[in-house]
Amino acid sequence: MGTKITTTKLLQFKKEHKKITALTAYDFPTASLLDNAGIELILVGDSVGDTVLGYENTLPVNMEDMLHHTKAVSRGVKNALLVADMPFMSYQYDIREAVRNAGRFLQEGMAHAVKLEGGKERIETISSILDAGIPVMGHIGLTPQSLHKMGGYKVQGKTSDKAKKLLDDALALEDAGVFSMVLELVPAEVARIISENLTIPTIGIGSGPACDGQVLVINDLLCFGSSTSKKHTKHYADLNQIITNAVSSYIQEVESMKFPAQENSFEINPVELADLITQLDNKKK
Repeated sequence: MGTKITTTKLLQFKKEHKKITALTAYDFPTASLLDNAGIELILVGDSVGDTVLGYENTLPVNMEDMLHHTKAVSRGVKNALLVADMPFMSYQYDIREAVRNAGRFLQEGMAHAVKLEGGKERIETISSILDAGIPVMGHIGLTPQSLHKMGGYKVQGKTSDKAKKLLDDALALEDAGVFSMVLELVPAEVARIISENLTIPTIGIGSGPACDGQVLVINDLLCFGSSTSKKHTKHYADLNQIITNAVSSYIQEVESMKFPAQENSFEINPVELADLITQLDNKKK
């Protein structure tokens, strides 16, 4: 049995300068594989929208979608810290509703913590969720739920003023009590400065190597589904090609009657078969 990862364990990793590994998962078998491989943090991301559910972005994803996938992932997690994304409009409108929705992820989804996007403007909401005893992971930089406001998927913090705002947001989130935060599409040097000024770990995606940990969408890591090559990602396998080749081989073998072969089939006792044939012959007479 591996080491159980907790929020305090992540803080310890930062103090020890040990890099944190994180990946997304959306189903039971993937979660089981990641957990067994030793991934320390598994995020049920609202990226399920464009990676699994076929949407163009994360905005159509709702609470029921996220709870459904979080429940499935939780059944495969034994050691990793399980964090669930709070989807668009599940926390932006009403603080009481935000707390209730966050609680559902722990009570129904069996997650260990929730993640929500935003900086200083989310402090009151985050504080209320924390007051309910629910650990919160922050998320600044590119926040995909605000993609229309940001004008698309663009690197954030490229000017000194905007970089300073990111740092101010990060410090405010830390003061509010988040146990870690995602830095998405932030210039590497800016991410380094933020990471060095925080006592909590930063988890980078497209934000350079100085973050305290890294997270990737599992579909990008595996080149699976609609995943495309992005500057900040890396394909460690090509499942699209592997699956395509496997399906092509299956089609060929079915059409040529190579599959199912004898070893894939089941037999009837010869005596029973003879009796069946006799019965059918008698019916024909």
